[in-house]
Amino acid sequence: MGTRNFLWNSAKKFFTIGLIGLTVSDRYFSIVPVRGYSMSPTFNPQISSYTGSLTDDRVLVEKFCLEKYKFSCGDVVVFCSPSNHREMHIKRITALPGDWISTPHSYDAIVVPKGHCWVEGDNSVFSLDSRSFGPIPLGLVHGRVTHIVWPPQRVGKVDKRIPQEHLPF
Repeated sequence: MGTRNFLWNSAKKFFTIGLIGLTVSDRYFSIVPVRGYSMSPTFNPQISSYTGSLTDDRVLVEKFCLEKYKFSCGDVVVFCSPSNHREMHIKRITALPGDWISTPHSYDAIVVPKGHCWVEGDNSVFSLDSRSFGPIPLGLVHGRVTHIVWPPQRVGKVDKRIPQEHLPF
């Protein structure tokens, strides 16, 4: 009888902790891995010499910005791919609704439509971003990256910066 009580109480505690963790992760913040070269050197700046592959950074994503879509140029955001909603991307916002942006390989410029933003990877050679698929709806954004939390030698705040080519004249 004592074992059954212990198991029942343990199950209730684990369920409660899991429910609280899921709520916090869904509403307030989460930790996500960053894979690939598109945001290098901000994330995954070097290749591991031992394995020959990237050592994935883990980042803290805050979700308070989603309440009224409070973003600014230079913010790094996590969002669903506009072409495949199962894929998540991480890029830097370089233009907000109403901003003019020049399109790649042409002399054209477009205005970012209301309810959208323009995102680009810090490493343009390896980045699939708004230069490929255009402005993304703000509704696809899952949160803003604030800190690197793993690996330990890289723990710190993520700087908000605007690439040189997007600074006003």
